[in-house]
Amino acid sequence: MTTITDPFIWIALAVLLALAEIIVPGGVVFFLGASSAIVAISLWLGFVTTWVNALSLFFISSLVLIVSFRAVVSRFAEGDSHMANTEEILDEIDEIVEVLDTIGPGESVGTITFRGTTWRALGDGREIIEGSRARIVSRENTTYIVDPVA
Repeated sequence: MTTITDPFIWIALAVLLALAEIIVPGGVVFFLGASSAIVAISLWLGFVTTWVNALSLFFISSLVLIVSFRAVVSRFAEGDSHMANTEEILDEIDEIVEVLDTIGPGESVGTITFRGTTWRALGDGREIIEGSRARIVSRENTTYIVDPVA
């Protein structure tokens, strides 16, 4: 009896894959383990005798189990799908920042420092001089829109 047609090897693989599900969650590895158990039982009962049939049964049963039962099992073992604030800009509006390079006049881009990082900044058309403070109004991609602080 070759290794690939030994039912004890398939049972050991099934147990190993079932234990691996603890480390790699998602259900797929568990179904691969269940497919290994199906192959082991089929080999032990004599339904499968060749390595080609054993591998074919493993691949087909894996595919069938994953496609048909993953959605069913996922309903009972749901993960946390809570979404936190995805609009970071809401946390940034009205923050006071320091102007590093003069912003404006007009649409002349300057730089600000915000949370320890240097960012590009645009004003409302007025000149905001280097060293002064500004308030964040909005953000467009990686450029902050700021107003001078009076």
